[in-house]
Amino acid sequence: MYFDVEVFTSAVITLLVIMDPPGTVPVFLSLTGRKPPAARAKAARQAVLISLLVITLFAVAGQAILVYLGIGIPALQGAGGLLLLLIALDLLTGRESTQPQAAEDVNVALVPLGTPLLAGPGAIAATIVFVREAEGHISAYLALAAAILLVHIALFLCLRFAGGLIRLLKESGITLLAKIAGLLLAAIAVQLVAEAVRGFIAGS
Repeated sequence: MYFDVEVFTSAVITLLVIMDPPGTVPVFLSLTGRKPPAARAKAARQAVLISLLVITLFAVAGQAILVYLGIGIPALQGAGGLLLLLIALDLLTGRESTQPQAAEDVNVALVPLGTPLLAGPGAIAATIVFVREAEGHISAYLALAAAILLVHIALFLCLRFAGGLIRLLKESGITLLAKIAGLLLAAIAVQLVAEAVRGFIAGS
């Protein structure tokens, strides 16, 4: 048994591109920029832990879960896209600022940061594909596990130290960032829905 460097490298690159740690910073700051540093740090930890749990769950039993529930990857993409679109509309219209603080804390950690932004349909699908390609080889499974862990460490570092930008952005900068993040999230949501439609058409 040995450590499969090829699987590790491929998985790290693929997941980094899909999950895009630096690209999550604007959304994270738009949702947590008005919170105290301790709350931002807590949200970063919770979001990354939720993402790690979701990705690990689908790595271990993703294919069985999808088969049992009769769900395909296009359905995951469509659901994730619609959920992100709702969050994007809240950011663009400013309605997220009217939510109760406790509910906002939960939403930031679980939705949209933990899932579907970090542990989204793309990352879930890629993980399931890597597990399929491992074909029972322990070395490949270990490499994939190490890759998933490394990517989530990178995600945590990006979110944890994103708070340093708050001093530069100020209140007006955070508001502008929320609008930009909402626009980007809306574009990602539309892309996910479009890919889901293409997947349904191809499957039929």
